[in-house]
Amino acid sequence: MPLSSDQTLNQTLRELFQAVAQGRLSPEQALQACRFLPFEAVGDFAHVDHHRLLRTGFPEAVWGPGKTPEQIAQILERLHRQGSLALATRVDPSVYAQIRCRLPQAQYSPVARLCWIPPQKALSHPGQVSVISAGTADVPVAEEAALTAELSGFQVKRLWDVGVAGIHRLLHNRAALEADVLIVVAGMEGALASVVAGLADCPVIAVPTSIGYGASFQGLAALLTMLNSCAAGVGVVNIDNGFGAAILAGQILRCGHRLASRLPSPAPPGDGED
Repeated sequence: MPLSSDQTLNQTLRELFQAVAQGRLSPEQALQACRFLPFEAVGDFAHVDHHRLLRTGFPEAVWGPGKTPEQIAQILERLHRQGSLALATRVDPSVYAQIRCRLPQAQYSPVARLCWIPPQKALSHPGQVSVISAGTADVPVAEEAALTAELSGFQVKRLWDVGVAGIHRLLHNRAALEADVLIVVAGMEGALASVVAGLADCPVIAVPTSIGYGASFQGLAALLTMLNSCAAGVGVVNIDNGFGAAILAGQILRCGHRLASRLPSPAPPGDGED
């Protein structure tokens, strides 16, 4: 009889622990091996990757569209059972209402269309993200980015409706540009990302949105503008992908903190030669 995923996982962990106890593996080698342990089957429709948090620093998230409320609820429940953040994106209010019947602890943002169950232990990472939107119509995508970053444990500032049609609004709020990573969300022609990148001294993640008239081609015009930015230091994610921008911002901050931790400590005062 074949082993279930839980049985396979238990057997693998037992072998790893025995190898560490016997001195054949170091604890660090065992940790590296744990990064690629099996997944968990949920019904016959999903395989939840519990070890994505260990491998990448962020847990698996659930893409809401195309799944039934029951399927989303079951996956969120399994993710939460492991103690990590359980997050579903692009969840409509009617879908959330059905999810909450099964998971009363689930929370929801109707603006960002995010549904989540907080982790058992609050997350906190160093670094600040500022999320800037060109127009009010871009706020749903911008809030998806901002809330995802907050739920991932980062400090977030928000600045809405400061597009290039009234650039003085952005210049009046220059303090929002004093961040470790900037996420700029814009539709129409998508020019705001270039303007911000020309003023900021940190990475800029540009998010084109599908907001605009017919010739915007549902965000393609903004996407091409951002890809052709004349300002250096701009990275671009897919149209309306606020979630992806937040995860990228988090990876930048985590890697920056990791690099900083490798720097040698400064010598105490008075240790130099006279």
